Amino acid sequence: MASSDKVVETVIVGNYVEMETEGKPKGMKSKIPNLFWHGGSVYDAWFSCASNQVAQVLLTLPYSFSQLGMLSGILFQLFYGLMGSWTAYLISILYVEYRTRKEREKVDFRNHVIQWFEVLDGLLGKHWRNVGLAFNCTFLLFGSVIQLIACASNIYYINDNLDKRTWTYIFGACCATTVFIPSFHNYRIWSFLGLIMTTYTAWYLTIASLLHGQVEGVKHSGPTKLVLYFTGATNILYTFGGHAVTHTPQAEKARKVESGGIKPKINEPGEGRPFSGPDTKTNRLQEIMHAMWKPQKFKAIYLIATLYVLTLTLPVAAAVYWAFGDMLLDHSNAFSLLPRTPFRDMAFITFGFACTPLYFVWEKAIGMHECKSLCKRAAARLPVVVPIWFLAIIFPFFGPINSTVGSLLVSFTVYVIPALAHIFTFRSATARENAVEQPSKYFGRWVGTYTINVFVVVWVLIVGFGFGGWASMTNFIHQIDTFGLFTKCYQCPPPASAVSPPPHGLNATTAAPLHHPFNHTHSP
Repeated sequence: MASSDKVVETVIVGNYVEMETEGKPKGMKSKIPNLFWHGGSVYDAWFSCASNQVAQVLLTLPYSFSQLGMLSGILFQLFYGLMGSWTAYLISILYVEYRTRKEREKVDFRNHVIQWFEVLDGLLGKHWRNVGLAFNCTFLLFGSVIQLIACASNIYYINDNLDKRTWTYIFGACCATTVFIPSFHNYRIWSFLGLIMTTYTAWYLTIASLLHGQVEGVKHSGPTKLVLYFTGATNILYTFGGHAVTHTPQAEKARKVESGGIKPKINEPGEGRPFSGPDTKTNRLQEIMHAMWKPQKFKAIYLIATLYVLTLTLPVAAAVYWAFGDMLLDHSNAFSLLPRTPFRDMAFITFGFACTPLYFVWEKAIGMHECKSLCKRAAARLPVVVPIWFLAIIFPFFGPINSTVGSLLVSFTVYVIPALAHIFTFRSATARENAVEQPSKYFGRWVGTYTINVFVVVWVLIVGFGFGGWASMTNFIHQIDTFGLFTKCYQCPPPASAVSPPPHGLNATTAAPLHHPFNHTHSP
């Protein structure tokens, strides 16, 4: 019998077996670099999601609580945490659907990084692709800007011999070294350290605030104004929209199935092998799964990461707001209210996740994405760093800029577009019947899924983009009117000679935070 007669026509969804094999170190020489550099495990995925979801926004959540009040702050965190996990789930479904269709066409994804706009293009056409690309790239650009502003602000509170703008110059140059990190595979050590640092920072702020106690005459007035209320709400909307970064790039390792060759067998459900066809029960994969060696183990990583992040964000925001109350309205960075100690100086936030997807888009635009030379790719990526650096110097309004980006960009990138894309992708009965991922019965199947999607779109358009956009822009314009562009040291304390002695013993090593008339971050 001829070999061609033995070919069984199948459709596969990725050669995951090969991915697992390529992900295994082949000797001691490869084990050591793989330990720190070449990550692809389920733990790496969890580290990436958890460390990147909150990052620098952690420092502004107490500021949001001072605008929202304690009860609203807690409720919005829980609500947007669940909503963010839902849209991340939708994004993973759309990705699996796209990849399945492409592999039926025997598309080769080796050495190619699939991005969100390509998923929209493949499922819904070029107009969806263009809209998704515009929103996503703009968000990632300003997300990187916010990270850089936050890092410069934190370093200032460690060493105030230089102003925040100077620290932005210095740290911007340091962050440019991220051009040498090829892909999300290589963020293993950074993801791990980022999560450790974020966890440490959260619990330091929580414990330090509780030990500090409430400042004399503390007031908890929030919410007092609509503009403050919706500014705080959109900052939390931004907080739980971190998968705008994590869903964007995936390092693909799928092998093209050659015509006429022997095609891999479809594994039956329950065999412990990767899913491989529309008739098998697919895993609920997040798009970052393709930086994993065993993506079939990737289930509800983003939801678990969100639940973990809530154990950080809720205590820190509640504790700092309890201790300092309305003073946070003038101090968007929670570090500014705590004494300078070695424990505070150890807290740090990482930079680079939001840059990497932008690097990929830029590489594709200039035809460098398939280049195997790391040095050439790094040189080609440098123009991406320059506008990030420049914008961080123009708009150093850490806190207010988070809300603005959340309302105008994250609302569409993370919530509205994925929900609408899911609705339109499966709008026909045929598409729903042949969908790779069928909605769970816990969500009410297709009717329940569509109901949730419509709710997400309506809520975010009205509350997030509508009221949130009005409030955030009002507050942001107020920052420009108060401080001006290129401000040298945003919300820096007055000179030490003008500061009265601190009222609390735990604050003896630092100047007491004041309600300085030029530090207001809210509209009069």
